[in-house]
Amino acid sequence: MITLPEITLAILSMILLVVGAIFGDRVARHIGVLAIGGLLLTGGLLICPERLHFNHDGLLPTFAFGKMFVDDGLARFMKVLILFASALSIMLSWSYMEQEKLERFEYPILILFATVGMMLMVSANNLLALYVGLELQSLALYVLAAFARDQVKSSEAGLKYFVLGALSSGLLLYGISLIYGYAGSTDFVSLSFALREMVPPPIGIIIGMVFICSALAFKVSAVPFHMWTPDVYEGAPTPVTAFFASAPKLAGLALLTRLLLEPLNGMIHQWDQVIVFAAVASMALGSFAGLVQTNIKRLMAYSSIANIGYALVGIAVVNVAGIQALLIFLAIYYLNTLGVFSVILCLRRRGKMLEKITDLAGLGKSNPLLALTMVIFMFSMAGVPPLAGFFGKYFIFLSAVKAHMVPLAIVGMLTSVVAAFYYLRIIKIMYFDEPLEALDPLPDYGVKIVLAITSLFMIVFTIFPNLLIKDALIATRSFIGG
Repeated sequence: MITLPEITLAILSMILLVVGAIFGDRVARHIGVLAIGGLLLTGGLLICPERLHFNHDGLLPTFAFGKMFVDDGLARFMKVLILFASALSIMLSWSYMEQEKLERFEYPILILFATVGMMLMVSANNLLALYVGLELQSLALYVLAAFARDQVKSSEAGLKYFVLGALSSGLLLYGISLIYGYAGSTDFVSLSFALREMVPPPIGIIIGMVFICSALAFKVSAVPFHMWTPDVYEGAPTPVTAFFASAPKLAGLALLTRLLLEPLNGMIHQWDQVIVFAAVASMALGSFAGLVQTNIKRLMAYSSIANIGYALVGIAVVNVAGIQALLIFLAIYYLNTLGVFSVILCLRRRGKMLEKITDLAGLGKSNPLLALTMVIFMFSMAGVPPLAGFFGKYFIFLSAVKAHMVPLAIVGMLTSVVAAFYYLRIIKIMYFDEPLEALDPLPDYGVKIVLAITSLFMIVFTIFPNLLIKDALIATRSFIGG
């Protein structure tokens, strides 16, 4: 049964919801542990050798639910990343939720439901399946954004995200209705054949494509649909922000990739220029707007926007090298992001969370080990070799150059140099500014485990890069051949 991982995770989520409703918040930590176990179990089901069937191009695609659900290399690769990101996000939240009096059993369950939605998104082979998965994810994320409901900023973040998210869902549905009206199908394979025969495509199809791409651009916070990102990142609880910056971005970009390269493949000349514009605008705005930020969570929001721009370059290339580079970049990016947020969660003084960049002053002297991990993440984000972040951007830009999209690669490299300023500024503040009052002791083992995993990956990838590169190539060939 190819849907066994999704069904397993959905059933576990409902069981934990019943357990939480019976025993209340006193079992919140236990539910969190079981949720992590369930996510890892689901990941094990995905990579179980008995369920993997290969040919020379990679994992053979299989279908379910009347071909509305597809299981292929791209889906497997992205689902494993999403499950691991969700597990690390739950682990990051333990000490924060306890210290902020937010330890409620609903939190890990909402992440589980959002993860089920993301898994359905990346396996969607029909526009209606796409919408169901997207909304299952979004509804859980709306609640998570406002999880600290007694705090004005969190409530404001949840409200902004909900209102703009509802608008993007409306755009998505309208785009789906237009494409269905003109092409007569919502199935990806049928749409691919139908749109290839419509040369040139009707204006209604083009408008529908624009609406759908706009809705998905909102979900991944690509310019010009990024307006929610800084406010939601700043207002949501920090572990929630870490989750927003990792798993949903992976799912959204995987969905956008599948949609553009399968049903809309016959309209490459129409959508490719849109993706190139979004990539350039995201890289530029994320890099330059980040220069003036003083709040580290808002800075990470603009960093996220810039990184989405780099990811879109991989999609714009429209070949095996571009998609492989995209998968490698996303795997590195989300671990790097979770590592940065694990450092942010350690910034607490007299029981109060610190979010100003200047609060890092003197960290190199007061907590050398924590400062060193932050240096690793900042250098990696800036693309400094030999850390993993350098290779993520290297493969993206190399794929653009090989596809004769040199101007796009040049824009990416120039904006990377601009963004490097605010990453290096954080290092300067940690090591050269006057120390402030010492931080509180580091949080419990959850944050420490995430710090260790993510920082080691940034270094170890340099020594053993082939495993990730090979898996990304297998996943890409399963998806588009080559």
